[in-house]
Amino acid sequence: MALIIGIESTAHTFGVGVVKDGEIIANERDMYTTEEGGIIPVDSANHHRELAPLIYARALVAAGINERDVDAISFSQGPGLPPCLLAGRDFARDLAIRLEKPLVPVNHCVAHLEVGRITGATDPVLLYCSGANTQVIAYAAGKYRVFGETLDVGVGNFIDNFARYAGLGFPGGPKIEKEAVGGEYIELPYSVKGMDIALSGILTNLRQKLEKKVGKNGEDYTLKNLSYSLQETVFAMLIETAERALAHVGKTELLLGGGVACNSRLQEMTKVMCSERPRKFEVDGEVKNIGETKFFCPPRPLLVDNGAMIAYLGEIMFNAEFELKKNGHICWKKDKIEKIDIMPRQRTDQVDVTWKK
Repeated sequence: MALIIGIESTAHTFGVGVVKDGEIIANERDMYTTEEGGIIPVDSANHHRELAPLIYARALVAAGINERDVDAISFSQGPGLPPCLLAGRDFARDLAIRLEKPLVPVNHCVAHLEVGRITGATDPVLLYCSGANTQVIAYAAGKYRVFGETLDVGVGNFIDNFARYAGLGFPGGPKIEKEAVGGEYIELPYSVKGMDIALSGILTNLRQKLEKKVGKNGEDYTLKNLSYSLQETVFAMLIETAERALAHVGKTELLLGGGVACNSRLQEMTKVMCSERPRKFEVDGEVKNIGETKFFCPPRPLLVDNGAMIAYLGEIMFNAEFELKKNGHICWKKDKIEKIDIMPRQRTDQVDVTWKK
């Protein structure tokens, strides 16, 4: 077991988490926001660099630890916005060199999945819904495989884009969720392509409806109705692909992850799907129903981008390196730490999951 600090900086959030022996003991963060428009990567990176020392100090106080006692520093290596990733990499690298500790590069998407262990999930299908990433993931043969994903834009960015167009500012997800309460359904395109989804056409349709205000048959294209319809349509698409993945890989647990998973309506719809999907197994030639598919969802602080999940996976990887007695993911020496780079386009299924047996 170990004491690990985790640094998160993939996009709008700079976070510092501390994990000790598998327990999250600190999770401090601050988020870059705008009144209008979306993320400006350079400005977000400047936000991270400016606030990094403060957030780090807050995490140490919250955890009640001395930085010299940590075993390793972990950080989000990718995927993400390059200026933001560099801000986190630089802070983590400088910290590792100053404290003479190893550096653990972590894949942000895999961290969202691994931190789901705290819910009790053991071998789930992950419905991962964040700003830039929308994937249906499950572990198979040494890697986390992507069984379905967006073909164009991530669901969080899609929602934020519509919110900006409607003048709601950034981040738009919570504002759209609030606006959707009490809305009426307006038919929108439904774009599921096998195991994948496409969102750009739906976004164009939503914009057109918002501009028209009234449909051919008198439909009321208010922001409230369109927000409600957006959620009902797109979340149904996500759940359809997730359920298909459950059937394909034969797993009986579904885990929600990513910032969009904070949405109460998405959680509600996913719970309903799981409750209506029985877990069936063949025993002595007879198919038996042993209950519904299990639904898991971490608490909100672990759904949004955060340093705790980076520290959590960092500890798992750190412990595995000692157990396997091999130098795989971790940078142990100063010369290697100095050369570590970011991986802005690293995919979930490109990570060798050497720590999982």
